[in-house]
Amino acid sequence: MDSRSTFAKILRRAAAPAFALIAMAFFGGYAIIGSNGVLAYGDYKRQLVKQEALFAQLDKKRAVIKNRVDLLDPNKANPDMVDEVTRQKLNVVHPDELVMPQR
Repeated sequence: MDSRSTFAKILRRAAAPAFALIAMAFFGGYAIIGSNGVLAYGDYKRQLVKQEALFAQLDKKRAVIKNRVDLLDPNKANPDMVDEVTRQKLNVVHPDELVMPQR
């Protein structure tokens, strides 16, 4: 009976440190292999490069659109641009003109 109670005392004393070690191992493992862990860093870098390329492409498109909007500003409209947009919207073309669709 004495050896049994000694074993129970050892188990009770070791329970808290064992639980703490298990919790630390869990959080340490999650810090390495979790969704925001060290191993996910490479994937984040690849996604960043991909998104930066997409952003650059969209930024170029935005610059083209901004230029067209600036050319159609009512205070200082470009006559050629106004003529182009008007003819495109109204579908008005002279017989001697050649229509070149935009991409």
